[in-house]
Amino acid sequence: MTIQSVPAAAPALRRVSFDHPDARALNDRVQLEYAERYGDEGDVTPLDPTMFTPPQGLYLIAYDAAGTPLATGGWRGQDANDEGYADGDAELKRMYVTPEARGLGLARKILADLEADARAAGRTRMVLETGTKQPEAIALYLSSGYEPCAKLGLYRFEELSRCYAKQL
Repeated sequence: MTIQSVPAAAPALRRVSFDHPDARALNDRVQLEYAERYGDEGDVTPLDPTMFTPPQGLYLIAYDAAGTPLATGGWRGQDANDEGYADGDAELKRMYVTPEARGLGLARKILADLEADARAAGRTRMVLETGTKQPEAIALYLSSGYEPCAKLGLYRFEELSRCYAKQL
């Protein structure tokens, strides 16, 4: 008799509020990583939980079968303003995968779901800001069809900032 291993259940994506305890915990982790990589206090972009409330936005967390939060990401609506956004933009925020869950395709899955949701909400372009000290993020975005764009957002004047966009 051959014993076959049963594959572990694929992580489940759940919609949560940006102020959900698991969202706050993952946000704290990503802020620590930003601080380590950039030698500062992390991303200080002002974010309010209501920015991620459908249909103006969405916040997702990937959980494993045991209920452990592994990855997160969200989008919030943007329209033309003095920070470089255009009407119909959806801005990607707080994409993060815990170190122990990297390589499982979670960021790519979250990104695809966020893009689909923003498109369904009538948004026409997904935009994001990342930094040169996050080469994994840049590689993900480029391999997902994002292209460099004019700088936007709070960090648009920073030398290490890189911005990308993708038509939805």
